[in-house]
Amino acid sequence: MATRTETLLLEAVPVITQTVNGSATETPSTANDNDTPSNTVQQASRLQRAIVTLQLAGVDFACSATNGLIVVGLPQMTADLNLPPSLAFWPSSVQGLATASTLLLAGALADVLGPRLACGFVQYGKELVALRALQGVALALHLSSSVALVTRILPRGRGRNLSFACLGLSQPLGFSFGLVLGGVLVETIGWRSGWYLYGGINLVLSAVGFWSLPESEPLGTFQNVICSTAAKVDWLGTLLASASMALLSYFLAVISTDVYRIREPTSIVLLCLSLTCLPLFVIWMHRQVQRGKPALIPNSFWGNPSFTSICITIALSYAVINSLELFASLFFQEIQHLSALSAAVRILPSVVIGVVLNFTTGLVVHKIPAIWLIVITSALTSISALLMALTNPQWPYWTSAFFAQILMPFSVDVLFTVGLIIITEVFPDDKQAVAGSVFNAASQFGNAMGLAIMQVVSTLVTRQNKGTKPTEALLEGYRASFWTMFAFMLACAFIGAVGLRKAAKVGLKQE
Repeated sequence: MATRTETLLLEAVPVITQTVNGSATETPSTANDNDTPSNTVQQASRLQRAIVTLQLAGVDFACSATNGLIVVGLPQMTADLNLPPSLAFWPSSVQGLATASTLLLAGALADVLGPRLACGFVQYGKELVALRALQGVALALHLSSSVALVTRILPRGRGRNLSFACLGLSQPLGFSFGLVLGGVLVETIGWRSGWYLYGGINLVLSAVGFWSLPESEPLGTFQNVICSTAAKVDWLGTLLASASMALLSYFLAVISTDVYRIREPTSIVLLCLSLTCLPLFVIWMHRQVQRGKPALIPNSFWGNPSFTSICITIALSYAVINSLELFASLFFQEIQHLSALSAAVRILPSVVIGVVLNFTTGLVVHKIPAIWLIVITSALTSISALLMALTNPQWPYWTSAFFAQILMPFSVDVLFTVGLIIITEVFPDDKQAVAGSVFNAASQFGNAMGLAIMQVVSTLVTRQNKGTKPTEALLEGYRASFWTMFAFMLACAFIGAVGLRKAAKVGLKQE
């Protein structure tokens, strides 16, 4: 689903992963409970354990519900707030950009300082874009810490499994709740009430978290904290990676309103700075490894085809799923002139399928080779984009749009499970928060970049057809975006087929 930035249960079971030389090796996914402080289970009552799960899942639920509200209510929000075309898609994309830009730093700090955090709430107004960015930063802190919080208070076993299942399920359920309720609110008392509701929920959950969340280990004096973070966090590497993603996404957003703005000095500077950060990041990683210092993502990791291909396919898949949901909603409202509630109901089948996949993927992931899981599900999602590109606005919903919604979530729901298993295998046991951050950063960056690219394509094609009726020009722009999503998913399937060709099954238990 569009909101899937989930965490997977990191139990100490071996998985088959591909090494740099292509051979399959069997290694445990995490260290033993006593290997790292983060895995030490604190004594807690059954009530506190249940409340911790409820608090973490509640934050996921509320955040995902706001995404559902944005998807279904975006046309009305842009009209009420008089957002210019340059900011039309930013309420949807800026959260992913902010999350991706801060996840790596949040994960590194969580490994050093401990995972306890509090989450604020979002209000409404002309500052909607800025507040959504602030929400993205808060989400980065939450995502990078939720795994460690659960493992700190729940021992391995059924209780921990249930807790992680609740975290995984809360996001698609929250999105579906926000989608339907958002449609009702937009048609009745207004979309602003949705922000009051979800902001209030997060405020209550923040208060609950102060009591229920497990305490981190004592950090010592303020000087000790400063020394620890300075020694254990790769600050420059994190800054370079985050700056590259943020600058590139902002560059795409700038040219989305007018592609010819690429000639402006500001746009050229943004693009050059973004591209310059990449080789600097590689050089810095090499230097850090040679000096024996903390390296955010050592260059040797990229020599693993499975790791590299998974990072790319995750970004592509999330770029498509978020854009596909948003543009499908816009198609129903702006082209077919349906109400927000009617559009929400038409998108709901994809959410239902996503929930079902969330339950079933874990049952088959260890039985089918990773390459087939990635290729087949990517092909299915590509058909979803293809159907939307070919859909005639005069056709009944059941002709093609319904089947497009059914096929939409397959890639992202399967890829997140396979991808997180592989990525957590590459990172050492004491860097699992960073591992989760890399996974979520790839997905959130794909989300922000995908929406920006689709807006560029849609805006450019719409302007090329401005001689026709406004609705027809807008339809051509949306169709061009759907074709771009189709190409993205074909690329996702191809990269997965090449990068995972020697990878075996993942998630196998040790006999």
